[in-house]
Amino acid sequence: MKGNFIDNLPKVYGIYTGGFLAFIIIMSIAEQMGMTAKTIGICFVAFTVAIYAIIGYLSRTAQADAYYVAGRQVPTVFNGMATAADWMSGASFVAMAGGIYFKGYGYMALLVGWTGGYVLVASLLAPYLRKFGCYTVPDFIGTRYGGNLSRFMAVVVLTVASFTYVTAQINATGTIASVALDIPFQYAVYVGLVSILLCSMLGGMRGVTWTQVAQYIVLIIAYLLPVFWISNKMGAGFFPHFMLADEVSRIAELEAQFGFVKNSAENLKEVPKGLAGITKAHSAVNATPWAFISLALAMMMGTASLPHVMMRYFTTPSVKAARKSVGWSLFFIFLLYSSAPMLATLSKLSLIDPTLPTGIIGKSITEVQAIDWYQNWNQANLMFVSDFNGNGTLELNEFFMGGKAVVLATPEIAGLPYVISGLVAAGGMAAAMSTADGLILAIANAISHDVYYKIIDPKAETAKRLVVARVLLVVIGFAGATIAALEIQGILGSVIWAFDFAMSGLFFPLVLGVWWKRANKEGAVAGMFLGLVSGAAYLVWVRTGGSGFLGITQLTFGIFGSAVSLVAMVVVSLMTSAPNAATQKMVDEVRIPSGKSILGKQH
Repeated sequence: MKGNFIDNLPKVYGIYTGGFLAFIIIMSIAEQMGMTAKTIGICFVAFTVAIYAIIGYLSRTAQADAYYVAGRQVPTVFNGMATAADWMSGASFVAMAGGIYFKGYGYMALLVGWTGGYVLVASLLAPYLRKFGCYTVPDFIGTRYGGNLSRFMAVVVLTVASFTYVTAQINATGTIASVALDIPFQYAVYVGLVSILLCSMLGGMRGVTWTQVAQYIVLIIAYLLPVFWISNKMGAGFFPHFMLADEVSRIAELEAQFGFVKNSAENLKEVPKGLAGITKAHSAVNATPWAFISLALAMMMGTASLPHVMMRYFTTPSVKAARKSVGWSLFFIFLLYSSAPMLATLSKLSLIDPTLPTGIIGKSITEVQAIDWYQNWNQANLMFVSDFNGNGTLELNEFFMGGKAVVLATPEIAGLPYVISGLVAAGGMAAAMSTADGLILAIANAISHDVYYKIIDPKAETAKRLVVARVLLVVIGFAGATIAALEIQGILGSVIWAFDFAMSGLFFPLVLGVWWKRANKEGAVAGMFLGLVSGAAYLVWVRTGGSGFLGITQLTFGIFGSAVSLVAMVVVSLMTSAPNAATQKMVDEVRIPSGKSILGKQH
């Protein structure tokens, strides 16, 4: 190809997309010729991971600028795709539809918050942090407020939030790898980790950026194709999004028709850990306006505080490009998020509608237990049925499923060719891997750049800095996989906690750092420290039996933490001396969305 790599990006990824679609067709033909489901699953996961590894290898670099911010030359559309992949984690791909399926449409507060958060990113932070010219979020905090303590506190908050998040992504990769490769989950998390490190180890942000674009293409095809196919097959129309209200009404009618089995505590002891019964579509989750609004608000502020999201906008060529890039990010995210409620609805209808050949409610228990897809997912400890009332017929809430299985198992339940299940597994791996790459890189870059280079050894050569960053990638990834293997918290719960931790410690130090010149070092340190500690303490209190107050739950503890952070930051800043004239002038310059970066070539 003529010209440089950046100019040829549309052609490169066009060929890649065509090649991936051709691979799907080849797998479809192989399935018709008798290839087993297990082999198809292995081929999909192995093929896509191999492609990402090749891109990661070809993107290797020994330059600090390329390693930390991809040379600041990522075009807006492609940065939007990379950001969307970075953003749409295993929680978005694997767990979001499951949350809506089991907990009801109140969980759409997550969709509102996660997409609405990009409005805050675009209006309050991304263009201005890009104008600043920093490599990492703690880099901005340390330079804006001054002193190593503020920089170090930002690294601590970043590490707590990002590490909580990354364990959820490794959990998702482990789930998919265990099903696709038929190995125990405790080992599969390490298979997922190796896949993640292959993308980010050599190329840093440059390698992660170009693999994330490739991963977005895989995950969006894998998510949308089953939705449209199942909807068309069930008679809900080719674009089911327009029929959502009708399908929800149909579910409510069926639930009223079938009624529920009351599960006793003794019965529920039989159910494997982590599985839940079918619940009503309009459950009590977020039933009050404040419960819905508070969860959406927490996710919005968390989105604008997450370091791996902010880092993506450091890679654009200009401040104007950073703002445009946020718009493209929202578009690419919308494509998946608008489909998650529909997938949850179609999945539930596939199981409970007796007019569909896939419906299981009302069939005999033995008949259901003999179905191939049930046996596969039961073996993976993600499905379970039991005849609690002893009538031999499967009733609502005698069927239990893990939230992770809703997206992964629905193609099989709906009777689609197994090649679609393999595609969905590859998409789930792409979603979890892309976010895990960004998170591990965010932690490793912050520690290597802001702790090692800026605090411990300011004279360290580039090669030495990059060795430290790569060693940290491995150590952090291994620690994350080990925690994920313990399954302390579900995927969705861990992700929500990560947002709460991030907003508790970073939201107001970042926003006030741009928009309040009077904010100073002492205020920022107090805000980050007290915000993080109070948020974490509130979470522990509620988790150990505390009743909470003002409707703030373990899913929204970041509201409490960020409120403490704001009060602490304002009070301490006003009680101590104002920043010097040079710092205040720098803040004025940051707000002008054009011109050269503030830091220039200080790095």
